[in-house]
Amino acid sequence: MDVQQRLLTSLAAVLIAASGCGSQAPSPTAPLAPSAAPTATTAASATAAPGSACTAAATPASKDWNKGTWYEVFVRSFADGNNDGIGDLQGLTAKLDYLNDGNPGTTTDLGITGIWLMPVFESPSYHGYDVIDYRKIEKDYGTNADFVTFLAAAHKRGIKVILDLVLNHSSNRNPWFIASAKKDPKYADWYTWSDTNPSYMGPENQVVWRENGGRWYYGLFSEQMPDLNIANPAVTAEMESIAKYWLSDVGVDGFRLDAVKYLIDEGKKQANTKSTMDWLAGFHKAVLADNPGAMLVGEVWDTSTTAGSYVPGAMDLTFNFGLSTGTRLALQNQRVAPLKTGLMDTLTAWPPSQSGIFLANHDQNRIMGELGGDVAAAKLAAFLLFSEPGVPFMYYGEEIGMTGHKPDEQIRTPMQWTADGPAGGFSPVTPWEPMEADWQTVNVAAQTTDPASLLSTYRALVQLRAAEPALQGGETAIVDGGAEPVIGILRSLPGRTLLTVTNVSSTDVTDYGLTLDGGPLCGNVKATVVASTGVDAATLAAIASPLVTATGGLNAYKPFAGLPPRSAVVIALEPLP
Repeated sequence: MDVQQRLLTSLAAVLIAASGCGSQAPSPTAPLAPSAAPTATTAASATAAPGSACTAAATPASKDWNKGTWYEVFVRSFADGNNDGIGDLQGLTAKLDYLNDGNPGTTTDLGITGIWLMPVFESPSYHGYDVIDYRKIEKDYGTNADFVTFLAAAHKRGIKVILDLVLNHSSNRNPWFIASAKKDPKYADWYTWSDTNPSYMGPENQVVWRENGGRWYYGLFSEQMPDLNIANPAVTAEMESIAKYWLSDVGVDGFRLDAVKYLIDEGKKQANTKSTMDWLAGFHKAVLADNPGAMLVGEVWDTSTTAGSYVPGAMDLTFNFGLSTGTRLALQNQRVAPLKTGLMDTLTAWPPSQSGIFLANHDQNRIMGELGGDVAAAKLAAFLLFSEPGVPFMYYGEEIGMTGHKPDEQIRTPMQWTADGPAGGFSPVTPWEPMEADWQTVNVAAQTTDPASLLSTYRALVQLRAAEPALQGGETAIVDGGAEPVIGILRSLPGRTLLTVTNVSSTDVTDYGLTLDGGPLCGNVKATVVASTGVDAATLAAIASPLVTATGGLNAYKPFAGLPPRSAVVIALEPLP
């Protein structure tokens, strides 16, 4: 058995076990199917109309970073390597095998292929978004040499690394700002100053002008974070030099750019200005000149139309906050309408599969908390994340169901590794921030060997996406479920079509039917289960194949007589001779 087939056999076993169907793996000769042969709804299928079906417009993802899964790490909270209660680079390096052990023959690691590090530069704050020195690692996390060691270990395992780069503002303790406040000619215009208080408010009706020595400076986020004057060519040159240092001299693989929509103001217009877009396009060009394979992903917390407008010219990806919200609301309200809206906006606003998709991040309440601790709903969230078009990003601890609600420190709590005190395997001493209350029951050790755990579900879905180009860059179609809690997401490439069917309700749904007016299907097809959660083995074995319409779509297709509560199934629709 080759590596991919062995991996998929393991994948199917894990996901069917997560459905409560036992842990027996399917036959190696049909690694993705349940044990019983699927049945067909009809003996024949309609003939496709010329030019209306049998095609899939999208092509496989061409960038390495587009093919994989990314993992957001807050270093302070991931693993303490020097026993001081603060996470650091030594601790993170020691935990890399948990994320990806570098061996494609194993399935006990998470399998991620990229890490986004929240700020690791020298900073006076716990979060690091106010930078003092952009070329120096924060001492709490170690040294620049520790970073080089971590990066080499990550690359050895096939993990790319991007750094959180804060271009909009610095710390007010940054030597640049101190010199600028003193009117040092070299740095006088590195920030925006006024001799009188302009007094206008920010885009969220917040105070943005701050007094210093009888003058006022512009600081969108806080007094401690003065905005850099990015429009100043000297500042631009310095930021490009910093990017080149980390890309070329150190060897990182790109950047996550914080708060990019605020970079350059045009008078009272403080967000999404043309000047910002033009500047980012130039910065993007400079980054690619240093490393043609580098990735830039931007935080544009705005409407999908606005966020998508930054791609591909100014950014490779921007985060898809609308789809994140739609996914969460669908699961909370047990109605798929918000998810449909998020998907439709995604398909309209971004180039195919070029948004950063996620469930929650370091600025939002954790998804498990938002779902009220419902593990079945959390598994559905994972299935949806890995079915949606885009590049998936996971927030550390999401894969084990860590909870947390604002304030920010309480959504950035230490990783829960074990049930051992005093800090759940994160540290042998009291941690910098208290653990979440459930750390003794919700942790990696409790879930790592349980095939029905949330962690096992995430591992299997990461592997599934890695093995399926259709999930990486396939054409996307939204399939109407025919019932308020049901939705289908069709992902297709020539020769491979996957349909994810999800019931977000806490009750059975029998009155449903999957309908797609026109699509890429053609001729007779066989439906085969690839992965599932919340569905028993007998139901999976009784899957029905669809009748393909003349336009390559589906008409009230019911793969099963009913969809169990909080269930999802990934189905391969395979052409028959």
